Amino acid sequence: MEKKVILFTTPHCSWCQSAKRFLQGHKIRFKEVDVSRDERAARDMVRRTGQQGVPVILVNNRPVVGFDQTKLKRLLDIK
Repeated sequence: MEKKVILFTTPHCSWCQSAKRFLQGHKIRFKEVDVSRDERAARDMVRRTGQQGVPVILVNNRPVVGFDQTKLKRLLDIK
């Protein structure tokens, strides 16, 4: 079953770019949300995680704050 992945980003965030490359490299489909342009999404991200920094990645609604490859691999079942 495909996992639902949402990536909260901003345009100039280098860690966000790394997270996108990681997901694309593993052929993981994801929805990217630019919190600098979507105030509602930014509030939702803070509500879910207590964090204002990006990237925040939701995998089936489980948050990963920052670009934590180990946690992402575990949640996405990547070997």
